[in-house]
Amino acid sequence: MIICKVVGNVVSTRKHEQLVGSKLLIVEPLYGSDDKPMVAVDNVGAGVGETVLVAVGGAARVAVGKKEAPIDAAIVGIVDNADSLRL
Repeated sequence: MIICKVVGNVVSTRKHEQLVGSKLLIVEPLYGSDDKPMVAVDNVGAGVGETVLVAVGGAARVAVGKKEAPIDAAIVGIVDNADSLRL
């Protein structure tokens, strides 16, 4: 999992059938990661500005219960506090 900050929303009027009804957010990895912002399926009701836990790859598809969906990242938790990290 990766700790990320939600930095924006994605509005998509047309998308893959397995993504219909899914909320998509732009997340930016934190704390030394060289990764670029990515689109993640929101599985927990997160909002812009929140710090979240993001599962990637196959774990993301399992987390949202859609193993065949074209999902690379899924928000699986909202971080309230993390020792040794400044949120």
